[in-house]
Amino acid sequence: MALPSAQGDGPTSSRWDGGAEKTDFNAKRKKKVAEIYQALNSDPADVAALRRMAISEGGLLTDEIRQKVWPKLLNVNTSDPPPISGKDLRQVSKDYQQVLLDVRRSLRRFPPGMPEKQREGLQEELIDIILLILERNPQLHYYQGYHDIVVTFLLVVGEQLTTSLVEKLSTHHLRDFMDPTMDNTKHILNYLMPIIDQVNPELHDFMQSAEVGTIFALSWLITWFGHVLSDFRHVVRLYDFFLACHPLMPIYFAAVIVLYREQEVLDCDCDMASVHHLLSQIPQDLPYETLISRAGDLFVQFPPSELAREAAAQQQAEKTAASTFKDFELASAQQRPDTVLRQRFRGLLRPEDRTKDVLTKPRTNRFVKLAVMGLTVALGAAALAVVKSALEWAPKFQLQLFP
Repeated sequence: MALPSAQGDGPTSSRWDGGAEKTDFNAKRKKKVAEIYQALNSDPADVAALRRMAISEGGLLTDEIRQKVWPKLLNVNTSDPPPISGKDLRQVSKDYQQVLLDVRRSLRRFPPGMPEKQREGLQEELIDIILLILERNPQLHYYQGYHDIVVTFLLVVGEQLTTSLVEKLSTHHLRDFMDPTMDNTKHILNYLMPIIDQVNPELHDFMQSAEVGTIFALSWLITWFGHVLSDFRHVVRLYDFFLACHPLMPIYFAAVIVLYREQEVLDCDCDMASVHHLLSQIPQDLPYETLISRAGDLFVQFPPSELAREAAAQQQAEKTAASTFKDFELASAQQRPDTVLRQRFRGLLRPEDRTKDVLTKPRTNRFVKLAVMGLTVALGAAALAVVKSALEWAPKFQLQLFP
């Protein structure tokens, strides 16, 4: 993956030296590769440095590097692969038929031009990986969209390593999505509006008035954007970022996408259908490095611990179609987890509930807006804080978000 070229410190020239730009880019990339391998070859591996590399501009650069670094970020021993099940899982798994249907619909997740036979082979591997993880972890419940995450790992690291990495991911980062109900997933979605409110109260209030809720971001969250982004390079860049950070980072990234599209949202008719339609159609040409930087800044400015009370209040005040697993299944059956019975949104909120603890709270921290939304390409101090929070969480591998 190419790093955006860096500009010099001096005045902008009307005639950019293309040769100098290319030289600077190559030098920057070569330096980062060397730093990554230095961290990998340390004894033990310098995981904090690897997290910084994964977060910083350009991420981990290549799939070859990801094959080495992703296991370190997840603390997976690559020399100890999970045993193969002695059962015919396709015969005994209650999830087989649904997994089969989802995998058959996953054609667009494979690189264009891939030979059909190769793609079909990978789809068979994808089915077996999912069924094996579920068989080894009966506490996990399959959800439609899970295969979008698994296929990303499969295309980057191969079948054997995918099983180990996704099993660890499923029992930690994704654990709340794999409960039998949507309660914890909904709770995570309810962090979205408080984040937006801290940065842009006008946008927040407009979305509240439109009663759009947060269901438009469901497929973003539960697939780590794998389902909605068409360019695989962007998907793996985000996976670098999310694997290196706190497990709530995807909801911060969702928030910065909405904030980035502020004017588009405000130009919409203030009704649920219009705003939901706009936000559910995610642009493909987003400035990913800038948004990653902004998400890191927001995480530092407004950590989850400070937003937990507002997220809980949001959950009490709002009732959306994501509140029941039945609605989630109905939406997912169409391979569109964010498309749910829209007509059920209307009438579910009492007027007094719409404003309680959401619209009437004092407006604070307005001075933070410019600092948070500044166009920073390198995360700098924010990256160090994000890495620190990830390292504090990662060794325990416990997602205790819902006391």
